[in-house]
Order: sequence, then structure tokens, then C-alpha cells
Amino acid sequence: MDHGKKDEIKGEAKDIKGRVERQAGEWTGNPSTQVKGAADQLAGKAQKAAGKMKHAAHEEEKREREDVRNRNAA
Repeated sequence: MDHGKKDEIKGEAKDIKGRVERQAGEWTGNPSTQVKGAADQLAGKAQKAAGKMKHAAHEEEKREREDVRNRNAA
């Protein structure tokens, strides 16, 4: 399953956690909680994007290997 999928899942979870934390800070009027939540959201989005890039790179590598195999078989 790996090749970036773990990062995508963990990033999504961190984004959601940050969203909840930021919203709680807004509701309670706590700016430090809002900022920490926004930072967690940003970190989660970055981790998710990195996971997508890893996954895409792995898929491209698989396609390239398959192309080489097909050329060698011909």
C-alpha cells in the first residue's frame, strides 16, 4: 500500500485535526489555538501533497519499467 499512500492518509488526518483545532480556537476566542490549528492544517496539506508526489513517481517508474520490458520483448 505504501509508496506515498501512508503520507496521504496521515496528511489528511493532520489537516482534519488542524481544521477542528482552528475552529475550536475561533469559537473560544483563543488565537493561539487558531494559529496552531492553521499550522497543523498546512503541515497536513504539505504531507498529503508529498505523498501524492511519491505515489505518482512510483507509478511512473512502474510504467517506465513496463515499457522497457515491452521493448526488450519485441
